[in-house]
Order: sequence, then structure tokens, then C-alpha cells
Amino acid sequence: MRADTVFTGATSSQPRYGISTPKKGMYSKEGDAIFGIMAAVHQETTYPPAKFMFEEPPTPRRCARIHTMFYQTVLATVFAISEINRSPSLLPNTSLGFQICDSCFSELGAIEGTLQLLSKGNETIPNYSSLSSPNLIGIIGDGPSAGALSMARILGVSRFPQISYAAALPSLSDKFLYPSFLRTVTSVSFVPHALVQLLLHFGWTWIGILSSNNDLSLEGSQMFKEEAAKNEICFEFFETLPTEPNSAYLNNVIDILQTSSVNVVICFTYAVQITPVLKRLSQQRMGGKIWIAVTTWFPSPVFSRRDLWEALNGTLGLAVYSGHIPGFKKFLDNIHSFKNTDDIFLKVFWEQVFNCKFVNETKSGNITDVDGHCSGTENLESLDASVFEKDDFRYPYSAYKATYSLAKALHDLLHCKSQEGPFTNRSCGDSKDFKPWQILHYLKNVRMETATDTEKFFDSSGDSPPFLDLLYWHMTSNQTSSFVKVGTYDAKAPIGLKLVIDENAILWGGKHTQAPVSVCSESCPLGHRKSTIAGRPKCCFSCVPCPDGSIANRTDSLDCMKCPEDHWSNYKKDKCIPKGIEFLSYAEPLGTILASVAVFLFFNATGVLCIFIMYRNTPVVRANNVCLSYFLLVALMLCFLCSLVFIGMPGRVTCMLRQVIFSVTFSLAISCVMAKTLTVVIAFRATKPNSKLRLWVGSRTSYIIMLVCSVIEFSIGITWLGTSPPFPELNNRADSWKIIAECNEGSIQMFYSTLTFLGLLACISFGIAFMARNLPDSFNEAKFITFSMLVFISVWFSFIPAYLSTKGKYMVAVEIFAILSSGAGLLFCIFSPKIYIIFLRPERNTREHLITKSTETIRAR
Repeated sequence: MRADTVFTGATSSQPRYGISTPKKGMYSKEGDAIFGIMAAVHQETTYPPAKFMFEEPPTPRRCARIHTMFYQTVLATVFAISEINRSPSLLPNTSLGFQICDSCFSELGAIEGTLQLLSKGNETIPNYSSLSSPNLIGIIGDGPSAGALSMARILGVSRFPQISYAAALPSLSDKFLYPSFLRTVTSVSFVPHALVQLLLHFGWTWIGILSSNNDLSLEGSQMFKEEAAKNEICFEFFETLPTEPNSAYLNNVIDILQTSSVNVVICFTYAVQITPVLKRLSQQRMGGKIWIAVTTWFPSPVFSRRDLWEALNGTLGLAVYSGHIPGFKKFLDNIHSFKNTDDIFLKVFWEQVFNCKFVNETKSGNITDVDGHCSGTENLESLDASVFEKDDFRYPYSAYKATYSLAKALHDLLHCKSQEGPFTNRSCGDSKDFKPWQILHYLKNVRMETATDTEKFFDSSGDSPPFLDLLYWHMTSNQTSSFVKVGTYDAKAPIGLKLVIDENAILWGGKHTQAPVSVCSESCPLGHRKSTIAGRPKCCFSCVPCPDGSIANRTDSLDCMKCPEDHWSNYKKDKCIPKGIEFLSYAEPLGTILASVAVFLFFNATGVLCIFIMYRNTPVVRANNVCLSYFLLVALMLCFLCSLVFIGMPGRVTCMLRQVIFSVTFSLAISCVMAKTLTVVIAFRATKPNSKLRLWVGSRTSYIIMLVCSVIEFSIGITWLGTSPPFPELNNRADSWKIIAECNEGSIQMFYSTLTFLGLLACISFGIAFMARNLPDSFNEAKFITFSMLVFISVWFSFIPAYLSTKGKYMVAVEIFAILSSGAGLLFCIFSPKIYIIFLRPERNTREHLITKSTETIRAR
């Protein structure tokens, strides 16, 4: 027969495992199986003063001030046990009872209660033989981490199951030290990860930290500092609040907050430590700071204090996940101090929340109607949420889950099938005499239903799935306050989906939709990199522009990324763009001008050739070998045309031919000039008697000179093409922001060999012409050749340094200019005087004038 769990206490049937005698200071309910529950129902513990310095504090301890949130966890466990007792599927034919101890938020109280639960009598010395009795299945609690830690040390010795609904201390996950400890609340070890994700989401990298002086806060804040450092989040200050804040220390904290540049403060504190700070800030109307609270004090009754609202407005906090407990709200509404008389905590709770006192009943059973006394008409439904929450169940939901998980473990043990058990030889635990470690085995493997699958309720560390709520607290327009759930953190979710935030639900400062900024230095824009400042944290930096050829395509880049060789950075240095390919093009002004000049000079040379052909029988044309003049004009025409090969996109054929064509045509032109000069010299030197130069008089000598010089230059060019010919290439090295399309000369030695030979011919021609400049001939070209060679040599000697000091299309332009200017010098210096005589002084272009002029010259000499 089952016993329904109600506050009237006893069951009419005999418990299967023996009656558990109610113990002093406990709220008990009999049953076939007993759940031990440790709860910090009261917030304060005091002891009578000791008579002597070294005398231990006497007992009993005195507990004061009901902690409404943890009292709710007691009610949640009682409600869960009542539900289980009514359930036809979970633990049928087995009634559950409970024994609830109050630790009074004290480690000593938790130890005393644990020993009392483990013992058979009223003493707090445990009879370890009782551990073999299945009467006490496990212990749910304690809420505070310090109490749960003390309990875990005791219960871990015998592997006695313990499930905490609020202890979040990370070290409790160590199964070597605490083998039988489990919890249905998220460990604080996940809080640093959630906090970092929250800070990164809003771009807050410059923060302050306040911590309480206890293991939970210090351990959590230290883990957060390490996680924050990995994500380049810095803190300006880290202050540890003492358990009993003094005015000097409080003033120091206030000064730090007033002078700090951070707008976000992370609080690993308890409400009792942070309240004096918040009160002072509110008094000084120092709002504007964003407080981010952790589960140790968020949410808490401190938010119901209107004198703190100025500082608290806009607080964000990570809170224990709040789930739905069906029927629990109605259960709370039906609780009344005159109906639930077995609840030893309810009377004190009632007096506290309704601010009244109970008086003795009259003989008729009615309550004396006195001002300030509890009348019996009060109900929990009328209480404000800041006094007693009836909609948001966080720790009660965690205690509810703990109760069900322990019941499920007992159910699995009692319904184990023979030869299918988990123990030695596939045995099951004895349903009438099972051991604590057997319950612990089933408890660790309790499974829960999810939307997609069935998963283990506890992981290998005894922790529940890490899931937190993100709450936002603010003052409303009608001067009330409210908590708004604005997001969740699920540590098991994929990266990028762990933290989900609804920013539209947040009004910063009660009126702003834009999140505040909390950074030490403004973000570096695109095209800049961060440069650390000596003596300052990483988050304080200056922004340095990326050098040419490098980019930063995201804000706050640690370094600039070098562009590929064929790319270059744009003006903003945030994107690599393809380098422009540069070559001397016909389409650009420089190419157009040079091509036009080349064509113009070509037509000038062609015109001179035509004139010479037309006047080929005149003395001025026939003088100095008319055929050599024809060859020279044709060579100059080719020189002007070969400059066009240098313009345009370099190709394989043009690169191979342009230098060779240039060198051969110029060698032909210079050899013609040299032959013309030698013709004059030989003609005058051969007039002497017995001169050996008579053998060289005639046009044959001129042709030989012209042919030999041209063949030598042509041979050099053929050798060049046969050994290391020029080829087109895209040069990334010559200029950083562009690619130069150019001809690689292949062998630079061969290139300079051709120029050297041309220079040698020019020097020889200049020397010979200089010696023949005063020979007596009215049509003697030696003077003009001397001047033309002087121009030619000057141009090409200037070409060498100019060519070496330029690059790209300007290097090509320099060579074209040298070709055109030197060719033009030859054309105009040698042929313009004759054109002048032909058209403007035709009287000089006669045989009589030639003979007369020659005779006068000889007489003058």
C-alpha cells in the first residue's frame, strides 16, 4: 500500500525497510524508502558565547532568517516525492519518505545534519552499520558549495549517493576526491566560457572584476581570468571583497569604480558582499556601469531593494536554468501555516514573509485577533515576487530534478532482472539489502528524455548538462522592476550557437537599444594593425597603418597580411588588388608621341632619299659617293622604323628581334658614315706621288667597310639569339605596385657588346671625320659628319646612365629616344646642308662653282 506524501506526516502502513524514527530538528515523512534532504533553509547561524577562549562553541546552534529561495527547494522536493508516490509507473508499490535537515548556511550545520541522517538515533555520531540498511537511499543537498563540499568528504568514504541542487564549485567535479557527489546544477566551471562568449558578443574587452573571498568565487574568477586572457579580454582591476566589508576597503572599491574607464564589471560575489558597494554607488547616483552577475547572487532578493536600483539598472546575469514544474505553483498556493503543521519551517517562514507573529489559540481553537499577529487569512499568492517567487523556479527546479533522478535510480535497482544486472556475474542488487554504491551506480547512469534522443542525466564528472539562462534586470517606466530572459547558454551546442541572445529585448539603462562600449582602445579599422603599448595590457593598443603591399581585411588585426606577388594593396589597405601590367603602349601619350616622331623621321628620311634620287646627277648629290648616301638614308629609315618594335606589349618575336634589328641597322648607318669619311680622306691622301692609298681609291673600299662592319654586328646578334635570346617576362620585382611587362635581354653581356661595337664604330667615324674636317672640298661632308658623330656619341653616352636609372616603360622610352635622337642627328647634320643647297642655293649646285671653290680653297691653304 502506498503512502501519499502530505504534510500531515505519518503513513498508515508499515515501511518496507523499517520505520525511520523522526529525529530532532528534522522535517520527516515515513516511507518504504527515505530520501535525505539537506537544505540551507535559514541564512544565519549563531552560537552561544563560549566561557573560555579555547572552549568549543556549545550546541545547539541557533538559526535565523529563512532563506526563501532554498526553502522553496525543500517544498519542491516534497512536491516531487508526492508526485512520485502517486505515479503508477515510477516506483509502484514503494512509498517514499523524507528526512529534511537545515544546515543554516553553515558548514558545521551541514556536517551535523549529514551525521544525523546517517545515524539511527538522535545522536550525530553515525552508526556505520546503518549504511547497510536500505532505509536511507541517498541525500539531496546541500545548496551552498561549502556545505556540499563538507558533506561530500564524509559521504564519499562509503560511496553514499549525494545530489546537490545548487553547489556549483568546480572542484566538486573531481571524482577522485568526491566519488559519490553529483549535481543537477551547472558547474561554475562553465560560467567563464559563457561570460567570455557574452563579452565577445557585445565587444566588451575592457572590464573589471569583483570577487567574494570564498572558494567558489575565487576559483570561478580565476578560471574566468584565464579564459578571458585566451580571448584577448583584459581587466583593469580585480578586487576581492572581504566577508565583512569595512569602510576603508569599501571606500577604496568605490574610488576604483569612480575612476575606472571600464563600463562592464563582472561580479563573482554573494549578495551580502556586493550590497554595500551597490548601496554606496546608488547614494552617489553612479549609474551607467553594466553589472554582469553570476549564479552566486543572480537572481537574488537584493534586486527588490529600491535603494539599489540606481546602480543595478541594466544588470545582466547568468542564472541557473529555470524549467517548468507542472502543478508546483498550485501546490504553493495551497500551502497554509494552519494546514501543513508537520512542516517545522513553515511557521517561521510565515511570520517572516507576512511580518506577523503567531499567538496561542483560544479554547475554541481560533486565533486571537491581535494587531501584528498572524490572522490565518494570509496566503502566499498575495506575496510580491521579490519576497516569494511563484513563477521563476530555478533552484527548486534543480531540486525537483535531483529528486526524480534519485527515484529513477532506485526504480532501476528494484526492477533489475536476474542475470541482466550490472554487477559481478551480471547480478542485481538485493532489493531488501542493497548497498549505497549500488544506488550510486544506477544514479550515475540515469537517463533522461530529450527532443531527439535519450541521454545520460549526469556526465562522467557527475555534472548535469551545462545550460544557463541569461537574464536582464531593469526598472520599468512605471517604477517597477522585472527580470527578462534574453538568452541561453548551452555548452553542448555547436560552436557559434552556444550563446543565443535576443538583443531586441534589452533596453540599456532602461531606454537605449544600443549596447554600451567598454574597450581600452577603439577598434583598429581596416587597413591597420594593432600595436601594443609598453606597460599596458593587450587590450590597450595603438593602430598602425599597414605598409604598402600588405592589408588588414578585418578590424583589430594583429598583423598585416602580405599580398601575393601579382597583387598589391589598395588605397585603404583593406584589399589586395591585381597589379596593373605596365608597358609602353601606343594608346598612352608617351607611346603615341614617340611613335609619331618615329614615323615623322621615317618620312623625312624617305623624302630626303627621294630628293637625292631626283637630283642624283647634281654635283652636291654625287659628291662623297651617292650610293653610300642611299645606303645611309635606307639605314636611317630602318632605324626609325625599328623603334616602333619597342612599343606595345612585349612578345616572344618582338623581344628576340628588336635589339638585333636596332643594332644591325645602326651598324649599317654608322659604317656608311665611316665609309663616306674614309672615301674623302683616301681621295685627298692618294693625290700625293707614290701614295699607297691609290689602291683603295674607288667605291669598292666603301662597300667593303660597310659590309664588314655590318656583318660583325650581325654576327654578334646571331650569336646572342643562338645562345641566350631575349624573352618576354612579367617583372614583379622592379616595382612594388605594378607588374612590368618587359623583355628580359637574356644575356646582358651580349646586349652591351652590341652597344660597345656601335660605340667603337661611332668613335672611329668621329675621329676620321675630325681629321678630314678641313680638307679642301666645297662639298666635303667631313665637317657635317664630325658634328653628327658628336651628336651621336653624346646621345649614346647619355643613354647608358639614363637607361640604368629607369625601369619599366620609361626604360624603353629612353632607348627609343636614343634611337630617334641619334638617327635624327645623323639625318639632319649630314643631309640638311645639301637639301639647303639643292632648294635654296641652286647656284652652288654646279660643276663650275665646285671647281672655283676647290681652287680657292687650295690657294688659301
